[in-house]
Amino acid sequence: MSRPIEVKEKLPGIIVVHENRGLNPHIEDVGRRSGLAGFISLAPDALTPLGGYPGTDDEGREMQRKRDRNKMLEDFIAAFEYLKVHPECSGKVGVVGFCFGGWISNMMAIKVADLAAAVPFYGGQPTEGIADINAPLLLHFGGLDKRVNAGWPAYETALNEHNKEYEAFIYDGANHGFHNDTTPRYDREDAELAWKRTINFFKDKLS
Repeated sequence: MSRPIEVKEKLPGIIVVHENRGLNPHIEDVGRRSGLAGFISLAPDALTPLGGYPGTDDEGREMQRKRDRNKMLEDFIAAFEYLKVHPECSGKVGVVGFCFGGWISNMMAIKVADLAAAVPFYGGQPTEGIADINAPLLLHFGGLDKRVNAGWPAYETALNEHNKEYEAFIYDGANHGFHNDTTPRYDREDAELAWKRTINFFKDKLS
């Protein structure tokens, strides 16, 4: 959990959801960035039942394959419920997730009626339950990420059909994982822009 050093009032909350490799140092840092931006953030590790992030992304990826993704979704929903009633939290809680965490963010928007905002980064899209979404969405996609982007047109159509609030950005020339500054796919300019948009979105929707 991360928060500003001095907390003078209750803060809006952010659940930070890792990629498909557990809570690695990069996602821990994203949690800290959320705290520095004035939020109270919680970054759970879906690998905790297996002993936690093992120290390398390759090992973490193998471990995460052993867990059912719907059970992991329930874990992150439980984290939301925990943070919402935390004594330092205002009760307004959003979620930001990356890759696997982007899918979790989309699914939490469907499953959690009082989720205040969701920001999926290059996340897989749901095909059912879209009418149940209450949270406003801010979606980030890498322009070169053909696999994930293939599902976006149908999702966008469904969001429009159900009059859902969303904004989507496609970053030309950026690939899947462009926000992760520990990999060769990192695109600093687009990552910084996407994060600035994310923080501004949370400040607006969680106030």
